[in-house]
Amino acid sequence: MRVLGVDPGLTRCGIGVVEGVAGRPLTMLGVGVVRTAADAELGDRLVAVERGIEEWLDTHRPELVAVERAFSQHNVRTVMGTAQASAVAVLCAARRGLPVALHTPSEVKAAVTGSGRADKAQVGAMVTRLLRLDAPPKPADAADALALAICHIWRAPAQNRLQRAVAAHHATKGRSA
Repeated sequence: MRVLGVDPGLTRCGIGVVEGVAGRPLTMLGVGVVRTAADAELGDRLVAVERGIEEWLDTHRPELVAVERAFSQHNVRTVMGTAQASAVAVLCAARRGLPVALHTPSEVKAAVTGSGRADKAQVGAMVTRLLRLDAPPKPADAADALALAICHIWRAPAQNRLQRAVAAHHATKGRSA
């Protein structure tokens, strides 16, 4: 499975591509950040994020896009930018017919480090170790994007089993009615 992880942000949108399957060593295919100027117009910034994500989709051809789910923070302006960049990532994937998975920051941290309260340094250290890199990807947004992709690869088999079980339950319930 090849997953494009997106850590959405208007100033720095982390992007990382990981390939592999749960239970096997994973491979990083690319990592980077799409940057926009904080003083640029919102529309221009969103177009720049879209172009950056489209370029990564063209280059790496992922099977799925994993995006960090926007969550409430104290700074409403920051969460708005995150939500807008997240919507751009979902739009780019949907335009290509790619499935999108949303994961919360605590889900990603728990999957990669074992603790939903891990800090950025712990996430970076585990991403470095799991992908057998020489150093943690910089900035932290890039490491977070790789962590999103890793989280999805590891969680996908369990999520797929759960979805099949729910579908089977509804199918048998419909026949007995």
